[in-house]
Amino acid sequence: MLKFPIYLDHNATTPCDPRVVDAMIPYFTNNFGNAASRNHSFGWQAEEAVDYAREQVAKLIGADTKEIIFTSGATEADNLALKGVFEMYAGKGNHIITCNIEHRAVLDTCRHLEKEEAEITYLKVKANGLINLKELEEAIKPTTILVAIMYANNEIGTVMPIQEISVIAKKKGVLVFTDATQAVGKIPVDVNKDGIDLLAMTAHKMYGPKGIGALYVRRKNPRVKVTAQIDGGGHERGMRSGTLNVPGIVGFGKACELCMQEMGQDTKRLKALRDKLETALLKPEEAYLNGDKEHRLPHVSNISFKYVEGEGLMMGLNKEIAVSSGSACMSASLEPSYVLKALGLGDDLAHSSLRFSLGRFTTEEEIDYIIKKVTDTVKKLREMNPVNSDN
Repeated sequence: MLKFPIYLDHNATTPCDPRVVDAMIPYFTNNFGNAASRNHSFGWQAEEAVDYAREQVAKLIGADTKEIIFTSGATEADNLALKGVFEMYAGKGNHIITCNIEHRAVLDTCRHLEKEEAEITYLKVKANGLINLKELEEAIKPTTILVAIMYANNEIGTVMPIQEISVIAKKKGVLVFTDATQAVGKIPVDVNKDGIDLLAMTAHKMYGPKGIGALYVRRKNPRVKVTAQIDGGGHERGMRSGTLNVPGIVGFGKACELCMQEMGQDTKRLKALRDKLETALLKPEEAYLNGDKEHRLPHVSNISFKYVEGEGLMMGLNKEIAVSSGSACMSASLEPSYVLKALGLGDDLAHSSLRFSLGRFTTEEEIDYIIKKVTDTVKKLREMNPVNSDN
């Protein structure tokens, strides 16, 4: 039986898996110790739980446990990576290369660094949402210290060629940072195979709790260092001070373990459901898929419906279906998505786009209902649109 509203906005956040909640509960009640308290069993229990979770998180991305720095989420991890590298490697240079469809946590941090006299190159993406590798190579110069390119885009699901990006950067001795918030737990990510030096991730995008994330910082070949952005106590190898969020960390670890075990079957099932949804919604004329059809996440589809007013479309759906017209952090803005604009879409198409992001608990029955509801709503709005009726 269908339960409304149907949630199809998993790129914004995911529900906490009940198995994750079960793992966390003891650390709110009986095992409530501070992981930095070394003088009694409460602290030892908490420290042991954090160590185990660190192993679970590290294993998911092929890292060493000592390379995982816990943060409050991916936004803090992005800030720590960008600001930390900029300060630590100031003696080498001040140039950072990123791209124009990064998450605001990266773009806004780069804008901040520009005020600190950083030089930032914002690579443009092609119509499919991928960067031009030749342009990347040409942008690198002697003062370049970091290439910061997201693993997968939050709005269109496009997966960047991280391995190729890393090869280009390594040839020039430049560090590689990726915001992998949307990718980790959804598709295989391996920091060594991919040649990644720093990686940001968060639990709430992979069926874990909100308020906990991590920054991976490479320790060997090369040994990477970042300056702390939060001081006080020297926690997390001196890179991020503050009392550790033990229940959150335990939940993060459990979420990573479940993703390792179930990613393969989840991917296969969700891709089939996504393709079914997409095929049906693209059947009517003047419906367009945004982003690259091949190089993308298996659970995401971003579609624009011409001759449909975006706000009307959302209002026609939001009582029964929870979907997004852009990223969650920008949903209060009336401006069209900067990601879709970067692909070359006009305001009309950018305004009439919907992002469907499926999840672990999405059912085929829900997809069937959404196909009918969206199709009917688009048809109704087009009939009401005077621009469409003149054609």
